[in-house]
Amino acid sequence: MSSNGALVACQSGYEDLLSQEVAGLGHTVQETGPGWVLTQGPLESLGSSAFAHACLDNPTTVSGEKVNELAQGIFDIFASGIRGERLEGAWPCLFGSSHEMPGLGRRTASVEAAFMELLRKKLGRLARLASQDRPRLGQARGLFVWFTDFGRAQVSRSASFFGQCRMADDDAAPSRSYLKVEEAYALLGCEPGPGQTVCDLGAAPGGWSYSAAKRGASVVAVDNGLLKGGALGNPLIAHRTDDAFGFKATREARFDWLFCDMLDDPHHILQSIVQPWLAGGWCRNYVINIKFGRVVPVSFLGDMRSPESPFVKYSSFYRISHLYHDREEFTVVGRVAD
Repeated sequence: MSSNGALVACQSGYEDLLSQEVAGLGHTVQETGPGWVLTQGPLESLGSSAFAHACLDNPTTVSGEKVNELAQGIFDIFASGIRGERLEGAWPCLFGSSHEMPGLGRRTASVEAAFMELLRKKLGRLARLASQDRPRLGQARGLFVWFTDFGRAQVSRSASFFGQCRMADDDAAPSRSYLKVEEAYALLGCEPGPGQTVCDLGAAPGGWSYSAAKRGASVVAVDNGLLKGGALGNPLIAHRTDDAFGFKATREARFDWLFCDMLDDPHHILQSIVQPWLAGGWCRNYVINIKFGRVVPVSFLGDMRSPESPFVKYSSFYRISHLYHDREEFTVVGRVAD
């Protein structure tokens, strides 16, 4: 068994970008695999990572060839860790692994079942309090296990979660993009509601507008394209067939929310939409999706976090995230400073 700084989980296929990002946050990358990066460095810096979905803090490596051997090793870490600690309520007990390695999910489930059997036999009260509900956002204490291959797992008593989550679809939603804004609300800690106003730039076919309208907000959907599904003919959605880059608001009549999900050069979005809207105080909250396929992603992250970035200059709070439902794109949420 050996201790490591952190096991950081991400969306599978983005390990190289996560590695580059955490290296810039002061971490040394020790090993990578599908959907995870093992690092050594300051744990607090990972809270600002865009690509990180979750982080197992200071995990211990458990190795073994047999299911029962692995389960016993995990149990020993847990039993040793709870000495002097009193667990009165439900505590998270989560086992995970990459879906990219065939059969690893079944192996993980077998070890989990064997561990739970040990827990029921030796610590029955704690077994009854174990929960498989995954925390959405923030730090949690319990048992967190991530299998990096068939004979090796990283085990930690504490983990941090950064808000990414698979969202439920809606048959009336006009597009898959609807899932991104639904996921983004939790990062900001609020969502549109009755009596609030939303400007949705590049709205068509209307997934984000529909998301706000179903919560009772009034939406101005700006796009030359057509709205579809639950956005088409919605009484709370006013469709403006204008160019999103030319649409302007005022501080006096500012919107409660700015939505923007447009397929355009990210620097153009930053300069022609983010800068005037945030500097002008034309909105109170924002959810902005920025495609990074045309730029060097980690370098562009640096641009968005620089002192001259409109997100930094004009926000009282902002967060850049690579969501569960994002592909080659970042979602930025924030509040405009008064």
